[in-house]
Amino acid sequence: MTKAARIGLGLGLTVLFAFGAWLTWDFVIDDAFITFRYSEHLAEGLGPVWNVGGDAVEGFTNFAWMLWHALWSALGADLVLVAKVTSLVLGAITLVMLLRATEGAGSVVAGLAFVLFLPTYFHANSGLETVAFAAVLLRLVIVAVRVIDEERVFDWEPPLLLLFLGMLRPEGLLAALPAFAVWFWYSRRMPVARWTTVIAAAVGAGYFVWRWFYYGQLLPNTFYVKFGNLEAGAEWVVTTAILLAPLLLLSLALLVVAGLWFKGGLFCLTVVATWLPYALSGPTMDYLHRFAYHVFPVLCLGAGIAVAAIGQRLAATAVGAITVGWVAVAGATAPDLPLIANYGSDLQRAHVAIGRGLAEADVPEDARTLAVSDAGAIPYYSDWQSIDYIGLNDEAIAHGADPTEVVMDARPTVLMVTSYQPGIPDRKYGLNVPVAIAGYEQVGEVRMREEYWQNVYVLPQYAPQVRAALAPKVEEAQRTHDPGRYDLTVDRWLDRLTGR
Repeated sequence: MTKAARIGLGLGLTVLFAFGAWLTWDFVIDDAFITFRYSEHLAEGLGPVWNVGGDAVEGFTNFAWMLWHALWSALGADLVLVAKVTSLVLGAITLVMLLRATEGAGSVVAGLAFVLFLPTYFHANSGLETVAFAAVLLRLVIVAVRVIDEERVFDWEPPLLLLFLGMLRPEGLLAALPAFAVWFWYSRRMPVARWTTVIAAAVGAGYFVWRWFYYGQLLPNTFYVKFGNLEAGAEWVVTTAILLAPLLLLSLALLVVAGLWFKGGLFCLTVVATWLPYALSGPTMDYLHRFAYHVFPVLCLGAGIAVAAIGQRLAATAVGAITVGWVAVAGATAPDLPLIANYGSDLQRAHVAIGRGLAEADVPEDARTLAVSDAGAIPYYSDWQSIDYIGLNDEAIAHGADPTEVVMDARPTVLMVTSYQPGIPDRKYGLNVPVAIAGYEQVGEVRMREEYWQNVYVLPQYAPQVRAALAPKVEEAQRTHDPGRYDLTVDRWLDRLTGR
């Protein structure tokens, strides 16, 4: 491929990437606000805690991501905007890395597969660390590939990338292990490689010991709630394998290509190491294949190298077209796309509006207490002391305590109950709802989308104040964001984009 062709390809892919970012700009996931809450408390000098003054609990799994946003919070920045811009910049860098690490038809396939996979843009705008994790892992794999090709690399870089992956998510250490092992085997005699590895290991160990003593648990609290479902893990593997079948097959094909089998082994082992924790646990909140996406750019790289190795141009074109087409269609037909495509707007008119209303309620500071199942935007925007009765941010519930007893013992001023139909359920996320709301007054029934409501219950002495603050915020949000439309359809998303 000529230099002009590579520049043209890069510009075309950049336009597609920018268009995808625009299409999904209003999306943000509720879980991101959990991390933002910890970041803001840290920026305020109160520590990375869920409730100020309460027991420290690690209700997030992305320590480095939390630190990054704490820095920006200290500067007064909008954390949602920071998260989006950070991920989109890293997504653009990922595209550049893919183009630079491949040649000819391989660059076309790797680049197109990446930019035409619609979930890429939802993950970039979600507020979570998904794209950052994928970008760092890809960079580490590319360094290992360069070492295999006997090209010069910076020997301080892999230990730094390993440390960063482990601090982005705990399972990042496992995902990084194959590429790091390849680099270290080739570079082990280099003094810089040895001492930077020792430094990274010391810093990582120090971080682990600190968080163990600070939070009192070996793993983040969320691991004790979300992980352990082997049956769901097996189903996840099958679904993921079908989704990314051409990318997986092309990476596997490298194992039988002379001169490329070592790279193929690296890609395959990276996929196994990255997906193993999810295969053994059955991840929850896996919207648009979020956890599979961690290694998606690596698979794009493997597919690009495999296509470039096909000697016959017509065959390479056919294989590349099938691969890119499959990935594009699979991403655009994901079963949960209608829900996710409208999620940002729905979150604004329910959870964000409720949180902002509570923040303005004329309730004394010592009475600003809340119990929720959706521990994201509502606690973040209200900044009330919050019980997360799913247990993501509550150690007792995560380790088996009865949510009903925890909530009743705390007797929070506001109790949020999620329901999938008008009215209240008998039990929700382990909470015995009729028992828990006894003595409370309902002041709001806020609809988020089809078959999803947030019911707001308040202690009688504070019900008028909460109702007065909540009602105008909710009414304004319901008028502003897709008024009157709650259908989970791609059409609603497209109508919103076109201003209809």
